[in-house]
Amino acid sequence: MKRPTLLIAVVALVVVAGATWLLWPSGGAKASTQQAVSGPYTVQFSAGEPRIGGNTFGVAVTGPAPEAVTVAPVMAQMGHAFPAVPAAPDGPGHFRATGVGLPMSGQWEITVSLRGPGGPAQVVFPLLVK
Repeated sequence: MKRPTLLIAVVALVVVAGATWLLWPSGGAKASTQQAVSGPYTVQFSAGEPRIGGNTFGVAVTGPAPEAVTVAPVMAQMGHAFPAVPAAPDGPGHFRATGVGLPMSGQWEITVSLRGPGGPAQVVFPLLVK
C-alpha cells in the first residue's frame, strides 16, 4: 500500500471510531441514594435508575415514625411541578412511592414531605434523569 493511501485509511478509521464513540448510546441514569436531615428526621431517598415515565422511589426515615410521606417532583428550569405522590409503608421506617411521573430528561428536584409526631418536615433531593 502506498503511503498516501495508508494515511487516508488511518484517518478514515480514526473518524469512524470517533463518530462511533460519540454516537454510542450511553447507559441510563445511575441508581441514586441520598441522605439528609430535617428536624428530628433523617431521610434516605433512593431511586433505582431514574427514567422518563413512571418511577418508583424508596424513602427510609429514622427518628419519630412519620404518619404520612409524600414525594413531589419539580423541574424548576422548565417550570414543571407535579402533584405529590403518597408513599406507602414498606416496613418499619420504610416507604415506597410508585408511579412517580417524570415526563422529560434533565435535572429534577424531588421533595420528600413528612408529617408525624416530630412535626412536619421537607427535604429536597436532586435527581438527574437521562
